[in-house]
Formats: sequence, C-alpha cells, structure tokens
Amino acid sequence: MDLFSQLFGAPVPHLDVPAAKSKLDAKPKPMLLDVREPAEYHDGHIAGATLIPLRELGQRLHELPRDREIICVCRSGNRSHAATRQLIAAGYTAVNLRGGMIGWTHSGLAIKTGAGK
Repeated sequence: MDLFSQLFGAPVPHLDVPAAKSKLDAKPKPMLLDVREPAEYHDGHIAGATLIPLRELGQRLHELPRDREIICVCRSGNRSHAATRQLIAAGYTAVNLRGGMIGWTHSGLAIKTGAGK
C-alpha cells in the first residue's frame, strides 16, 4: 500500500456518465442511490433513483442491497464520493457517478422531477 492509500484509503471507483447510463440500461440493473437532500431530488433526479440523503446513510444501510452494485449520485460528485467510500467500508459494491447530476444533465440525459422514483 502506498503512502497516499495509507493516509486517505483506497481510491474510490468512479463511472463517467456514459458508462453509468450503459449500466443503468443493462440487466441486471445496479441500484441508483441519490444522496442529495429531498428538495434537490424533487427538483430533478435520474428516473429510478432511490433517495437516501448522505446524512442518513449510516442509519439506513439495511435498506440497500448487498447482491448488486450501487451507483451513488449527488449534485457534483462530492457527497456521492463520500457515500461510495462509506458503502465500500461497510462491505457493499459501490461506485461514484463522476460529475453527478451536473454531468448527467450536461450530457443531455433525461431527469425526472417530483418526489417519486
């Protein structure tokens, strides 16, 4: 293990928007976990995303599947990076969506508004 990994932990795996879109269109489909706040989710999210705000994630791990990959998303990729690291430490298979919702919308991909998935 190099010094960087000793100080900061192993690198967090990331997906860019096209790779995430491909995974979400494939079967088996990974879980999409949105870790933003409810108002942010309501204003626009990726269809099918489950909302668990980052501040609640530690208490709600039991709601997440252990048998499939989890793609974490937030506005820019910072909170989802922290969520991905937390999930990996807890034994989940997780990846961070690089660029978050900003990258998703800049790629011209659809978003859904409102509270439902």
